[in-house]
Formats: sequence, structure tokens, C-alpha cells
Amino acid sequence: MKTLIKLLLTALAVIILGYLLPGVGVTSFFTAFIVAVVIALLRLIVKPILVILTLPITIVTFGIFLLFINAIIILIADYFVGGFAVDGIWWALIFSLLLSLFQSLLFALIKDD
Repeated sequence: MKTLIKLLLTALAVIILGYLLPGVGVTSFFTAFIVAVVIALLRLIVKPILVILTLPITIVTFGIFLLFINAIIILIADYFVGGFAVDGIWWALIFSLLLSLFQSLLFALIKDD
């Protein structure tokens, strides 16, 4: 149940960011929910692989490159989900940063059992 609530809150954050950022477009709440699911799956499956493959550059940049890995995950979600559009790596980077911020704020509202 908690996972579903987190997905719904992430979808809400995606919808809000779609309206706030001119380089990001989301057509509906259902599309935002699908984006939230796809991003969660990509973070679960693809992100560990990318982190391992780019470990040397991540160490050299003191972890800053992880921000670009998150932006790449957003661009992959853009590729797979119709109705969700991101206009480049920089908008994906801004979207990723703001999504993480919104998720932190919204997930703080959920009380732990």
C-alpha cells in the first residue's frame, strides 16, 4: 500500500513539474503515473548497472556524474512513455533534481508504521 501511495505522490510531482517546466510535457495524470512506474523500474534495474559502468568518472567528479545518470534515466523514460516529453539533457537534469526535491517533501508526509 505504501508503494502505491509513493507512486501516486511521484505522479503528482511529475504532473506539477510538467506544468512548471517549459521543457517538460505531460499529457495526463495517467501518463504521469506510468512515468512514475517506469522511473521506479529504471532506478531499480538500470541505475545500478550505469553506476557500476561509470564508477571511474563518478569517482573523479566526486559523485556529480550521478546527477547525469538520473537525467539519462529520465530521458530513457521519455523514450518509452508516450505523452511524456523532455527537451534535452539539461531539462532532464533540472526535472530530475526537482523531482527528487518534491519526492523528499511529499514522502515526508507519509508516516512510518
